[in-house]
Order: sequence, then C-alpha cells, then structure tokens
Amino acid sequence: MAIIREKSGKLRLTTKDRLEAGKNLREKVPRSSHSGWTSPKNRLDPAELLKGTDRGRLLTLLPIRYSRMRQSPFAFFRGAAALMAADLSSTPVTGIRVQACGDCHVANFGGFGTPERQLVFDINDFDETLPAPWEWDVKRLAASIVLAMREAGIGERHYSEAARNSAQSYREHMREYAGMTALDVWYSHLNAELFVQDAKTPEAGQRWQKLEDKAAQNTSGREFPKITKMRHGRPRIIDRPPLIYHPREMAAIGKHVRQLFERYRETLPEERRTVLDRYELVDIARKVVGVGSVGTRCAVALLMAGPHDPLFLQFKQAQASVLEPYAGKSRYKNQGERVVTGQRMLQSASDVFLGWTGDDQGHDFYFRQLRDMRMKIDIEAMSKQDWFEYVELCGWVLARAHARTGDPAWIAGYLGRTEAFDEAITKFAIAYADQTERDFAAFRKAIR
Repeated sequence: MAIIREKSGKLRLTTKDRLEAGKNLREKVPRSSHSGWTSPKNRLDPAELLKGTDRGRLLTLLPIRYSRMRQSPFAFFRGAAALMAADLSSTPVTGIRVQACGDCHVANFGGFGTPERQLVFDINDFDETLPAPWEWDVKRLAASIVLAMREAGIGERHYSEAARNSAQSYREHMREYAGMTALDVWYSHLNAELFVQDAKTPEAGQRWQKLEDKAAQNTSGREFPKITKMRHGRPRIIDRPPLIYHPREMAAIGKHVRQLFERYRETLPEERRTVLDRYELVDIARKVVGVGSVGTRCAVALLMAGPHDPLFLQFKQAQASVLEPYAGKSRYKNQGERVVTGQRMLQSASDVFLGWTGDDQGHDFYFRQLRDMRMKIDIEAMSKQDWFEYVELCGWVLARAHARTGDPAWIAGYLGRTEAFDEAITKFAIAYADQTERDFAAFRKAIR
C-alpha cells in the first residue's frame, strides 16, 4: 500500500488509499442499507420524549413552542430533533465521524455576512452540534426536504427528486473535496451570488437578487430605527409580545445580563474585546426564537458606541446536544462553548462577536450578532425549480462542512460515483417523513 512518511515518523495514507479504504467500508455497511426505516419495537413514545426536552425551559413560553409545532408535520419535525436523534441512533453508520450540525434541516440554511462583508450561504444553526456520524446530518436534511415540499403542496415525484438531488450534491462535492488540500477545503465557501448565477429563469434570478440586496441592508445601523424607539432620552427595544418584550422582572434580569456580558467578553480574542469596549450596554429584551429553541432563555442586547452607532447582540441558552445520549458527551463543560466551537468548525466564516459564558445558576449561553447581513430564505414561497436549486446548494454546503472536520476521501470513497447512495437516502427520507406524519398525528392528539 502506497504511503507518505511524515517528518514526525508517522505514516499517513495517500488520498487514493483513503478513497479505497472508504470503498471497502461498503462490505461492512452496504450503501443500500441506508434506505430502510422501520420503527423499533422499543421505540420511545414521541410525546414523552418531547416532554423530557422541556426540562430547563421557561414554562411560560412552552405554549408558544407547542403551538408552533402543532402547525404541520414539518414544524413538528423542526421541534423534534431529539426524537430523530434517538431514531437515527438505530440506523446503520460507517463509523466515520465529523463535527455534525445535529439539526440539519432545510430551514437551517441561509445567507450571512462575513467579516470581509461578503454574503455567503451556509448552515446557520448549531445548537445541537457534536462529533457524530456524518450520515445523521444527511438523513435529517433529506427527510426535511420531503416534509417541507409536501407542506408546500409539491408532488411526490418532485420531492423525491429534490431529496435525491441533495444527496447527489453531497456525494459529488465530497468527491471534489477529497481531491483538495486540507487548507483549500478549510478556505472554501459558497458565495450567495450562486443563487443568481444558477437561476434557470430571469424571474428566479431577480427573486434571488432581491433577497441578496435585502440581506445586505440587514445591519445594526439599518435595523436600529426599525426595532427601537427613544424613551426618556435613551433608545429602547420596541416590545412586540409575545415574541420580544421586556419582562416585569427586568431590573433583576438586567443585572444578571450585565454579569453575563462581562464573562462573555473574556471569551473573545483581545482585538475583538477592544472593539466591543467601545460600546455601552443600554437595553435588553427577551426574545423568542425558532421552533426547537422556544422556551430556552434568549434575549437581545442593544449596545451603543454613539448616537448613531448601534450594535445588537443576541444571546441564547445552550443546553446539552440532543445527540449526546447516542454520540457521546461533549468535551466542553460549557454548552455555549460547544456551540461556538462547532460553529467555527463548520461555517466558512463566523461572526466576530461569537462567544460564550455561563451564570451562577448553571445556565450556559452563547452570544452572536443579531441579523448581521442575514439572508432569510422563505422556503414556503419557493417555486418547484427554486427548490431544486436550493437543495443542491444545501447538499454542497453540508459536504463542505463535513469535509472540514472529517476525512472527505474516506467518505467519498464510501459514497462512490454511482447513484446507489442517493437512491438509498431518498427511500429513507420518504419513509421517515411518513413516520413523522404519524408522530405528528399522535402529538396533536396528546396535547389536546
């Protein structure tokens, strides 16, 4: 077997050998084995499992969480990452691990601004990130595509094709990353301009361009007059209950947040603390976010460096990843540090104010900017053709993220050049979407 001898004396396989090693894994775990989904006899009751995830959340916000989840099977799926994590733990895996997203569904992708002020397309939620099998992210993404497209009224032939396209995109781009240097993989990124460039019609190109132009305007300076008002001579975040508001116990919360803020500051590199120190914390409001995150402690902080120089930071409670019971405990004592480190590993570029902290009550948090050049994609409004273009980019982004932290040649060797893996993932996605619809029906019955 051809090898490269490193100066340290260690032996390292060539790319060709790693591809071959991945290919050999098919004997142990055939690619067709990923197609099956049968509910285990000892499967946990979905409603009971979800009740378990309520621990540590704010009870007053739980009605919002369940109200959102009961809207549709896809909304239920988004809030039930813990349920799918348990189910995925019983499915075949090759043994190759990556830094997994952990909640890789089709609505967890979008555009955001890099420190160089470029708009890139990437994964944008990392609450569940943890080292885990790469297959779990691929399967959750494909199942989410089927559910979301069913909700949009798009027929079976098309959602099957879209799920297949996402897996094919993952496979083909993983092969490309296998042939790149480690640094080239790390530096790679997807400009959001790809949506415009790859649009199949002028109308689609115009829609994507409009989204990108709008995202470029999403900065603290632009958002400031929209979400604040002056009160007693000082800017204050506008209440829009129940999604953003100042709780009655705001004075105590404000003192608590200021303590958190000082601890968070210490997790930033010194040059970023220098920038942050120019700002003064002037207001804090509680914020309700997402579907799966509703009930966790989340707030928005307004900081000012001058009358027209605002900065909005969002901080959010980080709990243990839903993957932890099946993939192993996090190496980080602080769950906020787990989220921040995972995000830095997986994203092509991360927010300069990304940091973490914890309080004296045992709650962990992470901080980041709010809406910094965020390009939010309304998947409900996408056309059939938009879907095909979108999911291919999602598969590409996921391959790039996994290639940064796993061995792309081993994974690519296993996936191969044929459509065997794509077909298996498509079958799994449809079967698991059917399971989710059954779970959703039981869930609605249970919460009546």
